[in-house]
Amino acid sequence: MMARQLLDSGVDDYEIIFCNTGKEMPQTLDFVNDCSVNWGVPITWLEYQSLRSFKVVGYPTASREGEPFYQLITDKNYLLNMVARFCTSELKVMTIDRYLKSKGVEDYSTAVGIRADEPRRVAKMRQKDGYITPLADAKVTSSDVVDFWRDQPFDLNLPTSGFYSNCDLCFLKGYGIKQSLVREQPSLATWWDQQEKRIDARFRSDQPSYESMIIASSSQDDLFGFESTPCFCGD
Repeated sequence: MMARQLLDSGVDDYEIIFCNTGKEMPQTLDFVNDCSVNWGVPITWLEYQSLRSFKVVGYPTASREGEPFYQLITDKNYLLNMVARFCTSELKVMTIDRYLKSKGVEDYSTAVGIRADEPRRVAKMRQKDGYITPLADAKVTSSDVVDFWRDQPFDLNLPTSGFYSNCDLCFLKGYGIKQSLVREQPSLATWWDQQEKRIDARFRSDQPSYESMIIASSSQDDLFGFESTPCFCGD
């Protein structure tokens, strides 16, 4: 919605960029492509390649098995955790920065789609240099977003359970949410389990391992209850 409003405002000095981590839900990739096709606007797809480089991909060639994320963990040689949350900074923020600088762009602003009814996040983002919040500035709320997409011929078609988001089993999610997702799709946990085993560490020491989630997904009992804690990688 933010991108559409900026386009409609007549802004001509912009570039719409999508950074693919390789762990996005497939519906997210479909949605980004649908935005480009339905609105007739080019979208640059980027992926992290190493601590100093990136690559330009597209909808057909985008990684879908966690390759950029895997490479980042390999380069760092340790897992992300609640203290060292370098996934967003490396896979997205720095990847965009490297790309723009490769084009000779040194001075730019990043528009972030945070709404007016997210005051804590708005306040944090406005404290950062080089970021703008067009939706918050326009007093857009969640109901406005719902109304906007109701009028569009397409939408983000994630499963309707309400617990799916772009990064399939992000470690920032509450355990109850992750366990519910694994119960619905056990295969989602495989990649995360493999990373914990190859680094011999855990993404979160305060929650069961991803292997435990896979095992628990075959049980009829939810031993850990439900948490509704959302994740927000921009925090």
